[in-house]
Amino acid sequence: MRRNKKERQQLLKETIEQNPFITDEELAEQFQVSIQTIRLDRLELSIPELRERIKNVATQQLEDVKSLEIEDVIGEIVDLELDNSAISLFEVKREHVFSRNHIARGHHLFAQANSLAVAVINDQLALTASSTVRFKRLVKENERVVAKAKVLEVENEKGRTVVEVNSFVGTELVFTGTFHMYRSNKQHGKEGNE
Repeated sequence: MRRNKKERQQLLKETIEQNPFITDEELAEQFQVSIQTIRLDRLELSIPELRERIKNVATQQLEDVKSLEIEDVIGEIVDLELDNSAISLFEVKREHVFSRNHIARGHHLFAQANSLAVAVINDQLALTASSTVRFKRLVKENERVVAKAKVLEVENEKGRTVVEVNSFVGTELVFTGTFHMYRSNKQHGKEGNE
């Protein structure tokens, strides 16, 4: 259904507020207009392009990360609630794929999930003790992987945290992992060795 410009722009604004990581291509398909029309609408509404929206959100979120430096994060953290949940985005580029078939190398998907599992820990020290992972489908060049981490269990007395990470391309699950994380106990009021 075609809408007039004012209606379309209002719906566009609402859609981007609900999902700031939606692409211009996805918006064009949703509103049945050209990508150029979406870009013009965004300009008129002063809504930045996707890359800038991601950068703005990521900059705010990374200030809260305690367990690693920004350059150690694989992908861009776009949502973070320490010791609860986190979300990161990873754009699969040419340097992340095998040259023969343009399929993403698995260690990049693992690294995105693992660094997100570290980042969600509310501690100065967080290390992966063990992990169980499954690759559910191939990821290709130019796909965007959204990893979602959820803290399942915190064992303060043992200094362990269990984090589940599920990664998606669109709505399709492409990777899942359970990470058993070691964390220092100092953050939780325990001093020295026990």
